[in-house]
Amino acid sequence: MRRDYFTVDIQASAADNDDPTIAIEYDGPTGALRERLDKVDGGTLDGEEIDVTFRRQPDSDGVLSLTNRLTGEYVFEATAPTEDIDALVSTADAQDDPQFTIRLTDDEGESRTYEMRTLLVYDPDGSLLRGQSLIPGGVEL
Repeated sequence: MRRDYFTVDIQASAADNDDPTIAIEYDGPTGALRERLDKVDGGTLDGEEIDVTFRRQPDSDGVLSLTNRLTGEYVFEATAPTEDIDALVSTADAQDDPQFTIRLTDDEGESRTYEMRTLLVYDPDGSLLRGQSLIPGGVEL
């Protein structure tokens, strides 16, 4: 799917005890996103089955990716501002229980919400930036 099918809005400040949020709206071909979120057994991927990564680019924006953890297939990639991702990681990391929310809205207006604890940030060359990532304690990479 094309990156321009997605609009990313990052709310880094955790207001009213809400977690920082990445709100993603999809406006591409009908049903295409839903197909990528469907599992072979007929269910839908949940937060335990999705990995979230961000790859910095030389300019101010980078690439936010959601991946099926079980198959390694991309669900999608979208452009997102680097400074907003940095603010989200910083806000989430300052919480007692570091986490963030992904709210994904498809082309038919149906929303899915995922509570996430890990966001891996990579430099433009593909090296993990541990200090700029959100990695739960006890997780070995």
